[in-house]
Amino acid sequence: MSNIFADIQLATPEIFVFSMACVILLLDKVTHERMPKASFLLTQLTLLVGLYLVTITVPEGGSIKAFNDMFVLDGMAVLSKQVILFLTFVVLIYSYSYITERKMYRGEYFVLILNAVLGMMVMTSASHFLTIYIGLELLSLSLYTLVAMNRDSDLATEAAMKYFVLGALASGLLLYGMSMIYGATGSLDIETIRSAIQGMESDDTMLILGLVFIIVGIGFKLGVVPFHMWIPDIYQGAPTSVVLFLGTAPKVAAFAFIMRLLVDGFQGLAENWSDMLTIIAVLSMATGNILAIIQTNLKRMLAYSTISHMGYFLLGILSANPNGYSASLFYVIVYSFTSLAAFGLIIMMSRAGFEAEEISDYKGLNKRHPWFAFLVALVMFSMAGIPPTVGFFAKLSVIQALIDVEMYWLAVVAILFAVIGAYYYLRIIKTVYFDKPERNEPITARFGMQFVLSANVFALVLIMPWIGVIMDAVSNAISAMG
Repeated sequence: MSNIFADIQLATPEIFVFSMACVILLLDKVTHERMPKASFLLTQLTLLVGLYLVTITVPEGGSIKAFNDMFVLDGMAVLSKQVILFLTFVVLIYSYSYITERKMYRGEYFVLILNAVLGMMVMTSASHFLTIYIGLELLSLSLYTLVAMNRDSDLATEAAMKYFVLGALASGLLLYGMSMIYGATGSLDIETIRSAIQGMESDDTMLILGLVFIIVGIGFKLGVVPFHMWIPDIYQGAPTSVVLFLGTAPKVAAFAFIMRLLVDGFQGLAENWSDMLTIIAVLSMATGNILAIIQTNLKRMLAYSTISHMGYFLLGILSANPNGYSASLFYVIVYSFTSLAAFGLIIMMSRAGFEAEEISDYKGLNKRHPWFAFLVALVMFSMAGIPPTVGFFAKLSVIQALIDVEMYWLAVVAILFAVIGAYYYLRIIKTVYFDKPERNEPITARFGMQFVLSANVFALVLIMPWIGVIMDAVSNAISAMG
């Protein structure tokens, strides 16, 4: 009995988030007309209390397992959950006016967000194939529905269908890979699989085939080349508030997903999966950066930018050492906060009946609103990895991880594609500052959102003196993995 209570205590944040999702779903039926803000405020309270519960359940030294070793709480899980909960909290601040103006404000919206957060939290603490899959599907099913939330938009409906079909295919491939690994090792427990692999031949056919299918499944979920087909359509078609969520917190969960599967489970096959990830990373950096140049839709451009960023994120993983893993975690956190600011700016520029999605919508923004133009410039500088923004240090950290393992050619390739990628980011700055404005309508946004967004953007620069502290926290989280 004491073990059950200990297990429940470790999973308190997840239990709380799930319970509150159920409460909000029921309360919304009563409060939607009389107290329309109740669902939003309760969701924000849930995220803050969840963040507090995660923080106070930090394990002392190393990791703790629960629920028959299917759930693990370690430094990486705690840090990932903290970032996911905080990102989602800010996402909802940015999204509030957007979903209200477009009649998407419904209790189900917040329930789906919380279920997606729960799925991500389960993924970060999974130490068993079944737990990983449950977390992944809970996240995926919530996202499919969120993409289709704007029922009046044909683009959103089409995007949701594409996302669902390709997501189901990816899940099937991932499951097939897991079943082959089970056939080869006789277990679904990640630690047992790692031990079994160490006693097997590294060229075992069943093992390698299973690994290939798992890499393909991971590739689809990450949206890296050649499994990237869904990303641009979903980013362009889905409501901006949903893309804001989709492009931030799930990226951190994807890092945990890779760490649990590849690093924890298949460390003995690191040479095999590192070679596969090298090809995927190079293709993603090339395709993302080159195709982004020809885009005229800002959301679609940011979609191809995401593909290239996921390529850079993989550079630290494929180095297959703790320094590389730390660099990748740091990179994905920085990218998530930069992406948060980028899509937040699109929402702030939009209004009911006008989506500020085309690059031409930002022509002459400096003449219309100099402050917003300055924020756009800072975000683009960080996306491009130009000093003194934190985006520069993030790129530098993953490239340094490659140099540490003497993969000099890949480091040179990454730098070359970063230079190519800088072009389309700087084009946005040129549009904002040097083109003639095509619109003269005033840009209105809630003061609270302007304040939070400005703080978000300035953090990309002002955080630089504390980079060492953040890197230490990231390194400690990786070294404390179970």
